[in-house]
Amino acid sequence: MSGFVSFVGSGPGDPELLTLKAADRLGRADAVLFDDLSSGPILSHARDDADLVGVGKRAGRPSPKQDHVSRLLVDYAKTGARVVRLKSGDGGLFGRLEEELVALQKAGIDYEIIPGIPSAIAAAAVAGIPLTRRLTARRVQFVTGHDVSGKLPPDLNLPALADPGATSVVFMGKRTFPLLVEALHAHGLSLDTPALLAEAVSTPEQTLYRSTIGALSERLKAEVGTAAALILYGPLADPETGEGDV
Repeated sequence: MSGFVSFVGSGPGDPELLTLKAADRLGRADAVLFDDLSSGPILSHARDDADLVGVGKRAGRPSPKQDHVSRLLVDYAKTGARVVRLKSGDGGLFGRLEEELVALQKAGIDYEIIPGIPSAIAAAAVAGIPLTRRLTARRVQFVTGHDVSGKLPPDLNLPALADPGATSVVFMGKRTFPLLVEALHAHGLSLDTPALLAEAVSTPEQTLYRSTIGALSERLKAEVGTAAALILYGPLADPETGEGDV
């Protein structure tokens, strides 16, 4: 007997940003394995009798190993259960989706992938800016700010990331952003390049801080904080209102 797994993107955290299909799958699931950032109000869409299992990974905190999460998915599905793997944002964007898909494929378990609103899209929306801009930002690039060891990845394409005509979004990069800025500046990007720090996007704890990459680097050297965040920089995060909270 084999069940079925729905990989559901929960969006940035606001339950009103769930897709109709995501809410439907949550309401029919026998078990929900959820990321830390997908907890809270979003889980109210699950059945009262569903198993709710937290499997989220957060930097600097004890977290389940990826092979353990994959094994849980397989074990639940083998009982014939309808399983939702609830991932924050969109599971295909820095969400370790592929490793879990491979585990299901090896076990012969069917699945579907339901996309969610990426946090980068939500951050741009709440900040009132587009991710692309005619003539000045024709390209968008997403990059992770740390590797499996928590350090700045050594193989980043720095010339591309230092392109002043691209909008760049750094995921999970608060701790390593000062080092990234040093590298970007060495590759010609001005320290006055506009930047936006977006924390806990679309939740009651949301904060947006508009600055420049140089000033934001100094801020993060002094204090990183624990809130989940991403950083936008380039021609879109234009600090027309000056530095400070948005």
